[in-house]
Amino acid sequence: MDKQDTSTQNQKKPHQRQPTGGNGTPNWIWILVAALAGYYIFTTYNNLDRVELSYSSFKQQVREGNVSSVTIQGKRVRGKFAENYSTPAGRGQDTVTYQAFRTVNPGYDNERLMSLLEENGVTVKAQTAGNQLWLWALILAAPWILIVLWASYARNRMKKQMGGSGGMGGMGGPGGLFNVGKSRARKYRKTEKTKTSFGDVAGLENAKKDLEEIVKYLTQPKRFLSLGAEIPKGVLLMGPPGTGKTLLARAVAGEAGVPFYSISGSEFIEMFVGVGASRVRDMFNNAKKEQPAIIFIDELDAIGRSRGAGLGGGHDEREQTLNQILSEMDGFEPQESVVVMAATNRPDVLDPALKRPGRFDRQIVLNLPERPARKKILDIHARKVPLEQDVDIDAIARQTVGFSGADLKNLVNEASLLAGRKQKEKVGKDDFEEAADKITLGRRRETSIDEEEQKLIAYHEAGHALVTKLLPKTDPLQKVTIIPRGRALGATQQLPELDRHNLSRDYLLNRIAVSLGGRAAEKLAFDDFTNGGAHDLQQATDLARRMVTSWGMSKRLGAATFTQGKDQVFLGRQMGQEKNYSESTGRIIDEEIQEIVNSMEEKASKLLRDNRNTLDKLVKALIEHETLENGEVERILREG
Repeated sequence: MDKQDTSTQNQKKPHQRQPTGGNGTPNWIWILVAALAGYYIFTTYNNLDRVELSYSSFKQQVREGNVSSVTIQGKRVRGKFAENYSTPAGRGQDTVTYQAFRTVNPGYDNERLMSLLEENGVTVKAQTAGNQLWLWALILAAPWILIVLWASYARNRMKKQMGGSGGMGGMGGPGGLFNVGKSRARKYRKTEKTKTSFGDVAGLENAKKDLEEIVKYLTQPKRFLSLGAEIPKGVLLMGPPGTGKTLLARAVAGEAGVPFYSISGSEFIEMFVGVGASRVRDMFNNAKKEQPAIIFIDELDAIGRSRGAGLGGGHDEREQTLNQILSEMDGFEPQESVVVMAATNRPDVLDPALKRPGRFDRQIVLNLPERPARKKILDIHARKVPLEQDVDIDAIARQTVGFSGADLKNLVNEASLLAGRKQKEKVGKDDFEEAADKITLGRRRETSIDEEEQKLIAYHEAGHALVTKLLPKTDPLQKVTIIPRGRALGATQQLPELDRHNLSRDYLLNRIAVSLGGRAAEKLAFDDFTNGGAHDLQQATDLARRMVTSWGMSKRLGAATFTQGKDQVFLGRQMGQEKNYSESTGRIIDEEIQEIVNSMEEKASKLLRDNRNTLDKLVKALIEHETLENGEVERILREG
């Protein structure tokens, strides 16, 4: 009997809960909503046949015997018309039957009104003005009561879902109202949408080795803990955009058989204070419950910027989120196998506390791929592309210096799109060349250029090309064109034979001379200058300034650097810079820059004057063919 009673009691417990609707909302809320809706419908329906009269019209209706009864409540007068009375709807042509009417009594005519009603046999009733005051107050307060009740219900429901744990979160309970404080990190496992592996990442061999060790730490933690080693808490991937930071994170998710939480830094910040910190806590709690696990934060600089930087202090909500991340990473115990990976292309703006040991222990720098890596990347992206026999992947890799992995992927895709537009079955060499021109120079413009301006552009580009061929220690010429593309009316392309890491003084000086070759050719041919060399002048001046102030290549200033102080990235590069040299030194810097630029311009002018015949032949060929490859330029040079 005792067991049966206990069982009966347990079966009755669900019936003792508060009755709820189909979606879990208590029934009393629905009853209150239905009552308010019913009252609104009733009052609306009750007023459908009630006409609004002016006070003078009301008295006229009384005098004519059209009113049977009235009810006076303060200044409000409600009444009923006599039977079979119809009010005119429009200028007396049509009639509409109304059962009741209402009007407003001005108040000073009460005695005359009562006499008028008695004389015409109208039944009079009276009500106090406060009889319905409570009803109007309820109607006005009902929306606010519903909001408060719904917020209270949502808060209690959040507490039940979180097991009744304390803390208010971002808004009204753990996770906040409508789960606004819950983590938005997307969870992946090895079998879910994570088919990317390290084999799909070309180049970046050192980075892959470091990350392969992280995978081993997570899959075989006892092997390292037995030796007294601690698993790294954070891995920071740094590099220019498009170098493969997010791709490496996806590869780690594909290689590791552990839960992988992915989120962007911007997803932590909301308009409510404390939401970002609440989401950080929730994300780390979820990862700790399923350890070993990996957390990946993309674009870390969105929340990890230096605290207190900029005018007027920092951003409180962002700084609270950053403080919570720092706290969570410090709170890891040695046996907790949770690794935080993050990616950024702005490591210079990160808070120093993030990069210290114990937080992001490993900082992996990803650079632009070199020639062997570019070839591997192109091979990977070209695996599914049918190629013609004339396509040389190694030559394309050699011609794409400075391209990132994302740029190379885009190159293959653009070449495929171009071949599809031409209704070709395979992608050819010309498609890759056109795609490279589109990416580096821009789409070809349909610009109308007259003969005189075309000749000027041809002299400008021929000047660049000829100075490139005549000077030693310059990057080899690839092509020169006067076809307008993007924002340029012409272009001279140079490609280094090898990826350069160290730049000599002679190479830099010759590079400045090549930049000024177009301006020198204009002066030689037309005895005038145009604004077409504005970008060339900017490049030459910036390069000369770096030589003088940063690289110690000045004759008068010697082996010293003269920077303009530490950049304040949140104040603007120019606004936050402070000079660390005197005015006299600044004058010498300006004179040295001017001397370098002027001497290199004179050098380019002398080369072009000595080879004027060759320059004219180049211009003629350019006007005729619009584009000259390196071999054609060399043939003209041999003839000259």
